[in-house]
Amino acid sequence: MALRANLIVIYTGRVEECRAFYGSLGLDFRPEQHGDGPRHYAAVLDDGLVVELYPAAPDRRTGRLRLGFEVDGLQGLKAGSHVLEDPDGRAVEVLVRDAH
Repeated sequence: MALRANLIVIYTGRVEECRAFYGSLGLDFRPEQHGDGPRHYAAVLDDGLVVELYPAAPDRRTGRLRLGFEVDGLQGLKAGSHVLEDPDGRAVEVLVRDAH
């Protein structure tokens, strides 16, 4: 059986701040809205994985989550593994590959 993730939805009370943070890692977010649903952002990675940022409902906690991304070079970070924190305090592991 082959299994592959195809969607990650991050709920946040800080949509614009998270868009800037994850955008700085290379995710290219586009605005979306489905019917009467909330306006949100979606980015599609090269392998087809969709990462979405949705506004969190005021009566819901978003919970803890740890994410990991691998990138080819990233301004301000040397090659290797780094753990960053997004605007909501989630741990985001970033593996920076040497751009050469």
